[in-house]
Amino acid sequence: MLTGCSNLNEPITSNSTGFWDHVVLWNFSRFILWLASLAGNSSGWAIVIFTVIIRVILLPLNWFQIRSMNKQMEIQPQMKALQEKYSAKDTDTQQTLREETQKLYKEAGVNPVAGCLPLLVQLPVMFALYQAIYKTSELRNGSFLWMQLGKADPYYIMAILAALFTFLATYISSLSQPNQNGTTKMMTYIMPIFIFVPALTFPSAITLYWVVTNAFQVLQTLVLQNPFKYRRKQREKAEKERERQRKIRKAKKRVYKNRK
Repeated sequence: MLTGCSNLNEPITSNSTGFWDHVVLWNFSRFILWLASLAGNSSGWAIVIFTVIIRVILLPLNWFQIRSMNKQMEIQPQMKALQEKYSAKDTDTQQTLREETQKLYKEAGVNPVAGCLPLLVQLPVMFALYQAIYKTSELRNGSFLWMQLGKADPYYIMAILAALFTFLATYISSLSQPNQNGTTKMMTYIMPIFIFVPALTFPSAITLYWVVTNAFQVLQTLVLQNPFKYRRKQREKAEKERERQRKIRKAKKRVYKNRK
């Protein structure tokens, strides 16, 4: 709603009025220009540094999200049992299922909306970044590598990288979630397309932001969740369970033979 009140054709200055223009966009613009002055007057490197700063600020939220996701995975057997117990589609049964699910979430300390928080915080940041760049001539006319930041990448390299890192971020995260439904698995392959198509025409500054954000997400997932370690532990756990079941079967066979 606030972004809709801003006139994109009106440059941002210290005299700009309104909360969005005067407080948000003006300060975003000044901060990025200050970062550029530290990075050899490079607006591109300023955006890279700015993106990393935002991701570091969001780390507590991401850690909260990861903890909630891990807890949610731990209660998957109980969730499946509830869904089987209340499988009828009538209104009363489905209401009971929702109540029991909420009770299970509360007991396990799971917040089902935790996964949305980092995204909800990033959206206004991305809108502000886009408008701050577009309404600041120094940033809009700035260049980085082969790109002009205010225009789309002419070689589509950033769009490809944005889609690639989006796929890697979602795919690596999915490795620690073995019981995904079909929709979740499909989103792993659809999300990169949703990023790639608009990135073809978006200003290079925004696609640069997407690339750095998702590259950071990949590293964050590897460090904080380490899905490969998780899958190894799951295989070891499954092997121990199979071994336990084998011992039980052998014990039952011995008891059966002794009775004979």
